[in-house]
Amino acid sequence: MTSKVYSIRQEQLARFAKAMGHPARIAILQFLAKQQTCYFGDINEELPIAKATVSQHLKELKDAGLIQGEVEVPKVRYCINRDNWMLAQELFSGFLGHSINKEGKCCE
Repeated sequence: MTSKVYSIRQEQLARFAKAMGHPARIAILQFLAKQQTCYFGDINEELPIAKATVSQHLKELKDAGLIQGEVEVPKVRYCINRDNWMLAQELFSGFLGHSINKEGKCCE
């Protein structure tokens, strides 16, 4: 039995894609990308969803490394993780920039 091994870049791309796989998370990233930094309350006011749901989405984005948060009691401040944002940009550009087979039709 052979096991398939994925590259580190494939695994990282999949982690970023999964984290961005919900429209609320895309909205959060777009909001944070425009800010230097912001607090949870700012994000919560921006989205038409419950605070607990916003927290869950922030956790997913943070776990994937796309954002970072810093506790400033009693608040949490969030911002884009710039290093991972640039890595995500590079990985997605490389992935989507691959040429596809232009000859023939799919599944024929």
